[in-house]
Amino acid sequence: MTEVATARRSRITPEREAELYEAVLELLREVGYDALTMDAVAARTRSSKATLYRQWGGKAELVAKAVRHGKPGSSAGEVDTGTLRGDLHALTLRSDDCEMEQNSALMRGLAMAVHGNPDLLKAFKEHLVEPEMAEFGRVLQRAVGRGEIRADSPAMSFVPHMMIGAFAARTMLDEQPPTQAFLLSYIDAVVLPALGAPTT
Repeated sequence: MTEVATARRSRITPEREAELYEAVLELLREVGYDALTMDAVAARTRSSKATLYRQWGGKAELVAKAVRHGKPGSSAGEVDTGTLRGDLHALTLRSDDCEMEQNSALMRGLAMAVHGNPDLLKAFKEHLVEPEMAEFGRVLQRAVGRGEIRADSPAMSFVPHMMIGAFAARTMLDEQPPTQAFLLSYIDAVVLPALGAPTT
């Protein structure tokens, strides 16, 4: 049964899957999560609802995977510049300022939806939060292996919180979108010192 289900899900080509994810992100920006429907996705992408449900199971998983797919560049685990500062800067530079502004607005809207939707929260944890935490963990473990930070640094488990917090707080506190310059300076002034890592 599992092999049959996998075969059914794999009928969509990577190119077609990317098109569907782009359409979902467009609809999210236009109407938000609550107003987004599988009917609207089917109409926008000229797909059948049956295909969408067979491939993704429901709206929550489709949205979470679309957001994950929309993240620019390679995964954090594949970034290895030789220094922790270089790795964190490289992760930040994968998105330009325009993309950051769009993603900031999108994530603010989804954050509200997550609190009232257990299915979306579960999908976000599975497809976004847990992979991001694991990827940051690999970047940090390489830094430990290079002797840049101590393995028992109490700040290690808070790096994702610091990065996400800075991204979100930029709009709330400064009424400005997050930018590369802001996040790079934040990494050097806050994240690396908290870890006891070199800042140059």
